[in-house]
Amino acid sequence: MHGSSLTGVGEVEKAAKVAGAAARNSYGRLVAILSARSHDVAWAEDALATAFENALQHWPQTGIPAKPEAWLLTVARRAMIDGARQRQTQAAALPDLLLLSDDLMEEVDSAAIPDQRLALMFACAHPAIDASMRAPLILQTILGLDAAAIASAFLVSPATMAQRLVRAKAKIRDSRIPLLIPDQSVITARLDAINDAIYAVYTAGWADLAGAEGQTSLADEAIWLADLLAALKPDEAESLGLLALMLYTESRRPARRDASGEYVPLAQQDTQLWDGKLIRTAEKILKRASVLQQAGRYQLEAAIQSAHVARRFSGQTDWPAIVQLYVQLMCMTDSPVVAINYAIAVAETAGPQAALDILPTVQAQPRLQNYQAYWAARAHLLRSAGDVEQARQAYDIAIGLEPDAAVRRFLQKQRASLDQ
Repeated sequence: MHGSSLTGVGEVEKAAKVAGAAARNSYGRLVAILSARSHDVAWAEDALATAFENALQHWPQTGIPAKPEAWLLTVARRAMIDGARQRQTQAAALPDLLLLSDDLMEEVDSAAIPDQRLALMFACAHPAIDASMRAPLILQTILGLDAAAIASAFLVSPATMAQRLVRAKAKIRDSRIPLLIPDQSVITARLDAINDAIYAVYTAGWADLAGAEGQTSLADEAIWLADLLAALKPDEAESLGLLALMLYTESRRPARRDASGEYVPLAQQDTQLWDGKLIRTAEKILKRASVLQQAGRYQLEAAIQSAHVARRFSGQTDWPAIVQLYVQLMCMTDSPVVAINYAIAVAETAGPQAALDILPTVQAQPRLQNYQAYWAARAHLLRSAGDVEQARQAYDIAIGLEPDAAVRRFLQKQRASLDQ
């Protein structure tokens, strides 16, 4: 089982590197295999955490195993078997766990959906799981996002999201919901949760302006998953719309910072820095989606991005068209994020006061209290409307909530200019 013997600091680092790679590439697959037998995702995660701890302790001395994932699966299985024997409540899972062998890794390899992570995402979108928790569960158990990052995507507090995830996993365990690898026949029925999860991953990757390797990889992974999904189901317009939306957005990444690394807002970006190849690909995909005549949120959001892209060619932004697209989107979703962006678009056609009149309030939408983009938008609109004192207060909140240093500096400059 062991490929090579290791000693010393270098070996410790090498073992950590291999364990890290196994966590990134196989964590979700291993959790799914273990939880498929126990029906307990949290228990499987605890056992796998024990396996990783053991790996970091033993691999530097005994050597990295030839099949690290199989080694981790074996150790995690043993931990679960020991736990089942000790705890009456988990004893029922023991027969299944005893049947679990390393060869079951091949079970995942033979999934009809030709990507293990995507297949496992569909497993977590099981119809017996509450619809609102399918995407968060996928994000945590398969794609590895922590509760804080997931909470940010769904505009709830980290503590609230953590509680909801615990309850969802408890329901899977108590109801013995079978998280089995599905085939392609379930794609259409479970597609909404998968699209939402993929977009949340992309958003997490896009949010990092510093371009940290891990965050950029998240964006790349989301686009790859969406691309695969679109290839599997080319007749699903919303998956095409989601892919187009992410490609339009990604095309602007080179223009988001200037040469010195400072943040550049959309309206001030050099459109010639936008990636023309990505834009052309997005346009083709969105056109394919429109032919299918299946209206949906992601297609509308992609259409809005397409309208922004038109500035690259005409020099002008078609704000009336963007407002109309947001009107359609508002009818389709009750998202406060959409409402904020709609208000910003209205400001361009009807003035800042009209936008402020329709901008959501934290009284009506308490979950906006800690949403930085809301306060930044409110500050901008108040500033444009001439309400300097209220704008100053909104800028202060936005600056306090912003984790990126470059964006903070941009907001601080905007606030400072109010005093000039």
